[in-house]
Amino acid sequence: MSKPALGRGLGALLGGSPPLGQTTTASSDSGAAPAATPDTRERVQRVPLNQVRPSALQPRKEFSDEALRELADSIRAQGIVQPLIVRERAGSFELIAGERRWRAAQLLGLPEVPIIVREADDRAVLELALIENLQRENLNAIEEAVGYSQLAEQFQLTQEEIATKVGKSRAAVANATRLLKLPAPVQSLVRTGRISVGHAKVILGLADERGQQLAAERIVKEGLNVRQTEGLIAKLQTRAARSPGDTKTPAIVPVDSNIGRLEEKLREKFGTKVQLKYTKGKGAVEISFFSDDELQRVLEILNVTAD
Repeated sequence: MSKPALGRGLGALLGGSPPLGQTTTASSDSGAAPAATPDTRERVQRVPLNQVRPSALQPRKEFSDEALRELADSIRAQGIVQPLIVRERAGSFELIAGERRWRAAQLLGLPEVPIIVREADDRAVLELALIENLQRENLNAIEEAVGYSQLAEQFQLTQEEIATKVGKSRAAVANATRLLKLPAPVQSLVRTGRISVGHAKVILGLADERGQQLAAERIVKEGLNVRQTEGLIAKLQTRAARSPGDTKTPAIVPVDSNIGRLEEKLREKFGTKVQLKYTKGKGAVEISFFSDDELQRVLEILNVTAD
């Protein structure tokens, strides 16, 4: 089964152009009538490699050396089949899409590269970079979260609008951005793949950053899987609730693995922190929100209006 198109697709965001690599005029020996003169924006140009620079808006920060070498080998044999998409900036060209090809071209020391120049504002550049990377599954979870956060904070987009643009569910966007609540050392472990997103979501059940960091370090050291991590976090939550001087009502921590999985499903559903307190058939579901927008989103999921 083919993979569905993501969001509006690169073609739509790039101005409805034909797929890269597809010519816009008929071949002179095809017998077909010549096509109309293409928009100059669609014209493939060749420019010196040193005139192209990466974009600060590129959400992807990690590039595998091995993957780049493999791409460089392919380019050495076949050339750059798909031109880089760029915009003009201060006498040079800033990448919109194609940074991996640009980096591989640098490895090969190519004197020039093929480009297509487009007009795009900063928001469009970030959207395009996100979509290109998500389509190729090139972003790690933290890079993806940072990209969504940029769209929300820099361009005032709601999670619903972001989800529509990148072809994700709103809950998926909300769950991704929650990872940015983790301390930097834990984010680094997720970024490098030393702990999984599943581990990270469970760690978010701890309230303090120090506890989150210690838990992450223990997960790595002991090689805990997600289910084992759920047990660890439950014990740490119980210990914190019983600590001297804590005036809060102790949380009833679910120790049964089925309860833990149900709690995780609730987090996925609402895209925010959810705690399921359960003991002997009684308890409560606590849904956290951290802004008016998040509260509105939770209410919409519950089909509750404020009227």
